[in-house]
Amino acid sequence: MTRTPLPEYVPLAEVVRSGMRESVHYGAVVGLAADGRIAHARGPVHQPMFPRSSAKPFQALAMLRAGAPLSGPSLAIAAGSHGGEPRHEEQARAVLAGAGLSPDALRCPPAVPAGGTARREFVLAGREPDRLLMNCSGKHAGMLAACVAAGWSTGDYLDPGHPFQVLVRETVEDLCEEEVAHTAVDGCGAPQLAVSLAGLARGLWRMRTAPEGSPERAVLDAMTAHPEYVSGSGRIDTELMTRMPGLVSKIGADGVLLLGAPGGETAAVKISDGDAEERARTLVGLDALRTLGVDVSAVEDRLRVDVHGGGVPVGEVRPL
Repeated sequence: MTRTPLPEYVPLAEVVRSGMRESVHYGAVVGLAADGRIAHARGPVHQPMFPRSSAKPFQALAMLRAGAPLSGPSLAIAAGSHGGEPRHEEQARAVLAGAGLSPDALRCPPAVPAGGTARREFVLAGREPDRLLMNCSGKHAGMLAACVAAGWSTGDYLDPGHPFQVLVRETVEDLCEEEVAHTAVDGCGAPQLAVSLAGLARGLWRMRTAPEGSPERAVLDAMTAHPEYVSGSGRIDTELMTRMPGLVSKIGADGVLLLGAPGGETAAVKISDGDAEERARTLVGLDALRTLGVDVSAVEDRLRVDVHGGGVPVGEVRPL
């Protein structure tokens, strides 16, 4: 185990019930101005952390650099964490088929749809967990397509020493302008690379400010044009990108969120308790963009979360 000092997280959001503070979410948040400089920072924004799925746009860029023929929905789902809806399953399957592969090539774990209509239809159909339904299947399909395009082996594509994963590491270090601090195994089985929260924000900022027509811009353009493939019905990334056209939103497990405004302003959030109910990271991230001067009025209701008692709102979660 790599032993590092406990991060000095700071209060970022409070939970108020019936006029009294009930609890506090601690974490770190960093905001980059349109010119890329750090203009807002609270907490340990320079300490290593795991971006989790917030790093998927970087992984998708590595796919393009390897020659994967991804565009539109196929590129969006490669950079996304989908909900296992039928369109997501079909798109992941299509990416694999385009590379001459079947779903058997996937090495992500089998899963069920995240919820809603897709989950009900799954249960009614009597289906078993399926790798195509795992929220990272689009990313894995894209990784495999990249391996086929580059002439690399596919059976070991998740090995950190595989040429594709080496390319991902090089891409992350290039974008974030710092060395990877630690390599772990992500929930989907792929390598997970630790960088600082500031580095994570810098990586997205560099993609956003890359020249038009570049692979970097292609990834973000696909995400903003097809937000339904980045996340899905009733999920935060899709909602934010639909309601704020041009915004890039990518959530990550264990309390992470990465946001990039059309003008280049960027915010990255890590909630220290993991934010299991996803009630803190979004309002903290949007508050950071607002602090940077970004107009977030289209999603102003997302700057607070109701706290219920007896079935009615009796308080709120709000940024500090």
